[in-house]
Amino acid sequence: MRLVQFVYNNKPEEIRVGYLAGDTEDVVDINKIDPTLPKTLIEILKSQAIDKVKKMHASKQETVPIANVTLKAPIHGVDKVLCVGLNYKDHCQEQNLTPPEIPFIFNKFSSTIVGPNAFIRLKPDISEKVVCEVELTIVIGKTASRVKAEDAYDYVLGYTIAQDIGATDWEKNKAMGQLVLGKAMDSFCPIGPCITTSDEIGDPHALSIRCIVNGVQKQKSNTNQFIHKIPDIIARLSNVFTLLPGDIILTGTPGGVGVYRNPPEFLRPGDVIVSEIEKIGVMINRVEQF
Repeated sequence: MRLVQFVYNNKPEEIRVGYLAGDTEDVVDINKIDPTLPKTLIEILKSQAIDKVKKMHASKQETVPIANVTLKAPIHGVDKVLCVGLNYKDHCQEQNLTPPEIPFIFNKFSSTIVGPNAFIRLKPDISEKVVCEVELTIVIGKTASRVKAEDAYDYVLGYTIAQDIGATDWEKNKAMGQLVLGKAMDSFCPIGPCITTSDEIGDPHALSIRCIVNGVQKQKSNTNQFIHKIPDIIARLSNVFTLLPGDIILTGTPGGVGVYRNPPEFLRPGDVIVSEIEKIGVMINRVEQF
């Protein structure tokens, strides 16, 4: 199942939950079928109503043409946005870094989340060295505390695509000594277009991943390049703090990041970023000035 949040084009203020139907990309409006269901995915997860959605998905339902709706971030209002840095072998190689022995963790704020087709908004007076980084992203489906690695997948709802947008002149300024200001600027966490549930993903460590900017491929790799695997990441994090339904974990980015290119490449207003991960789909975001 590929879960989405969307608005009808003639009711842009009213967010609803649905899923993409088969290969048509049309949308099933679950709130229309069952008006008792919450109208946000985070509330569906918190109320443990996701099983009702799965049962709905198992039978044929009326669809809404994709042209009649606008997809939004497939989940919002989450408690935590966690990120794993330096988690691809090829990304470490392009920096001449030894892969970290333990996962390197940082965070963004949930307010940074925007959806597919949303703008990434730059503030040139704040940063002129912003880059994009495509990432496979875990979506936690239920409360996870002190989870063992062998049980970790039981707590995963599914996976989505994220862009870890970062202001590298803030991140790499040694005088600042932290990442969060460079990583948590407004609009710096696009996610989408859907959440593909775990049963349709199979092995999350065997997915092709790429990023294209203005029609030119900048990143191409496979999640088999992970240094730290998903069960170990979930186990480590859940033993430090409780992961809540809807929490997302960005699992790292492959090589090809703009700041490490020769010459370095940074985002500019007008750029178009295409992010693609096998079995999830394609997310398109444009860049504009704030």
